[in-house]
Amino acid sequence: MQRIGLTGGIGCGKSTAAAWLESRGIPVIDTDDIARRLVEPGEPALDRIRARFGNGILRHDGTLDRPRLATLVFGDASARADLEGILHPLIHARWLADLATLEKQGHARAVVVVPLLFEKGYPGLFDRVMAIVCSPGTQRERLIARGWTEPQIRERNAAQWTLDAKAHAASKVIWSEGRVASTQRQLARAMGIPEV
Repeated sequence: MQRIGLTGGIGCGKSTAAAWLESRGIPVIDTDDIARRLVEPGEPALDRIRARFGNGILRHDGTLDRPRLATLVFGDASARADLEGILHPLIHARWLADLATLEKQGHARAVVVVPLLFEKGYPGLFDRVMAIVCSPGTQRERLIARGWTEPQIRERNAAQWTLDAKAHAASKVIWSEGRVASTQRQLARAMGIPEV
């Protein structure tokens, strides 16, 4: 089975691309979805996060207050390293297991969305890597439209490779600057599937 990594910066269109690929019948594993499931109430990862960061990172219903946790970790490299030390090994094990399941099911290829693919040294686990990027200005506009503040954007970008670095390291670059249809055409060509 061909293993394809999909990465890119925040606000560059990874989720939109993943949803489109799934709609075209290509299995997609999204590590952000895995991360969300791992921190649901009752999951051991949530208990470990609470033990490290305190009860203040939980809402009154016992669920993780993700924005509050993000505020804590993206301004503190040590705290971020602690959180990643809890979550990333579990996320990594889960997506590798999911890939193995898809291979046993006979799929010819699968895509794994990994925002920190390069940062975590995962390129060698994939047959090829596609990076979805846009200009920093467009990225900023998209994140502000989502309600992000300038400090949040700077902190999150500082925790990742630059868009240029991701584009340079990827096997294929998908430019998401324009219309969604343009991104879809690029994805179709990269995957060798019909555009519609």
